Formats: sequence, structure tokens, C-alpha cells
Amino acid sequence: MTEREVVIKNRAGIHARPATLLVNTANKFSSQIFLEKDSERVNAKSIMGIITLGAGYNTKLRIIADGEDEEEAVKALAELFDKKFEEE
Repeated sequence: MTEREVVIKNRAGIHARPATLLVNTANKFSSQIFLEKDSERVNAKSIMGIITLGAGYNTKLRIIADGEDEEEAVKALAELFDKKFEEE
């Protein structure tokens, strides 16, 4: 299992467009991938799950992946957060 904490840096937080980018990226990997906010954990391959997190600017999330390509999956998702989902 691989985990990494990320912070939402884009001002709009996670709305439909960033959620779609996360889901599309997560679906490239065979590992199980989750996003966790506080004690709430959702499937990173589910757009509805991600949106229900209600994650806004400066929110800390944890990316958790388990499977044969878990390290690559966590790295790819973390890069989206680092690049502010290419919104700014």
C-alpha cells in the first residue's frame, strides 16, 4: 500500500473538471485507489464519490493506492494536485 498527503492548491477546490481529471487518471491504473478526507474515504475512480468529499481550497487529502502499480498511481494523482489541475 502506498499513501501520500496532498493539499488542494487551486482556489476553486475540487469541482467537476478536477474530479474528471482525477477519475480519468485513476482509471489508467489497475490498483485500487482512494481519496481520504478526515475519516471519509472514497473511490478515486468514482466522480460522484470525489465530488461528495466537498474538498475546497487548502484541504488536505490522502491518496491511498493498493495494487501492482500503486506507486505510479499515487505519483500521477499527486502531480494533478501539484499542478493545480492546470487551472491557474
